[in-house]
Amino acid sequence: MRHAILLVFALALSTVLIAQIRTAKTLDIYVIDVEGGNSQLYVSPSGESVLVDTGNAGAAAVRDANRIMAAVQDAGLKQIDHLITTHYHGDHVGGLLELATRVPIQEFIDHGSNVQPAANIDSIVQQYAALNAKVKHRVVKPGDTVAVGGVDWRIVTAGGHVITTPLPGAGGQNPYCAGFTRHAVNPVSGQPVGNTEDEQSVGSHVTFGRFRVLYLGDFTWNNEFELNCPNNRIGAVDVFVASRHGQSSSNSQLLVNAIHPRVTIINNGTRKGGQPDAMKILLNSPGLQDLWQIHFSQLGGQEYTVPGMFIANLFDEPQPAMPVAPMAPPPQGTQAPPPPLHNGTAYWIKVSAQTDGTFSVTNGRNGFTKTYRAVSGTN
Repeated sequence: MRHAILLVFALALSTVLIAQIRTAKTLDIYVIDVEGGNSQLYVSPSGESVLVDTGNAGAAAVRDANRIMAAVQDAGLKQIDHLITTHYHGDHVGGLLELATRVPIQEFIDHGSNVQPAANIDSIVQQYAALNAKVKHRVVKPGDTVAVGGVDWRIVTAGGHVITTPLPGAGGQNPYCAGFTRHAVNPVSGQPVGNTEDEQSVGSHVTFGRFRVLYLGDFTWNNEFELNCPNNRIGAVDVFVASRHGQSSSNSQLLVNAIHPRVTIINNGTRKGGQPDAMKILLNSPGLQDLWQIHFSQLGGQEYTVPGMFIANLFDEPQPAMPVAPMAPPPQGTQAPPPPLHNGTAYWIKVSAQTDGTFSVTNGRNGFTKTYRAVSGTN
């Protein structure tokens, strides 16, 4: 009897150990809900971590730091090894100071000096400089790498510049460049395009075996041409975390169609990102299997969205109905009504990738998971 009990115990223990070994073999990516800002946590099989952006500033900084820390704790981390700030806009760098009081950060990475001073961001940038002076701080340029065990992390855009040499396996002519039209004004804000912090975004291409993911921050429509024309310097990716929260001021056909992701994830807000013009491009990308959203977008309505199982977050107060048509913009000179609140429980979208190119995506709200098998002969 005693031998039987020991055998059962040994089998149970071996099962737990095997499960831990399997978990340790994946690259895990948490796309964190920071209400139309950005924050993503990458955890390699070695246990090393990269956090990309820290969410919103102001009163939202505590909320977003709480949400980031929930992912940090879920991943079993005691520190952030590398923190990449893509650019100095409040929805990307705003939560940094609050987060730094919660968890040790070993290295700060950015594009250099802020090119767009503003009253609401200057104090954050000044405090950030004082913070990163105490530890390792690196200003990166295209072509640089971030040292993460088992992962090839390459910087493809930074400081308004792009890689000039194609990534391994890329470099073919990009047929989508021919029909490209530059934006004279930002189609979302209506403001003339220029040299803002968006153009400075630190963009990352991450390779884990045959699995590839791309995130370019708020890199703009016009600058996508500089990155991926006349040749496709990026090549194909498995996962594309949509630029600029899924807005039409980025995500041009020449980029999205050329990289033809199998999965696109939009870290959008209830009324930020997901507009029809952007969704038409993202949903029509060749080879796309699924698009996942952090929020249902009122700007797209049901007409330009995905089934609810692919949407991570709801509103604090249930809406009587989700509109079919996209929300009409308010008359010129007037403000739209406030967006639905979501300050309650937030859910992430989590990607777990294997070196053979197989990966799964999980909706934290409903537990829905879909696995995407490796595609023979690609990547």
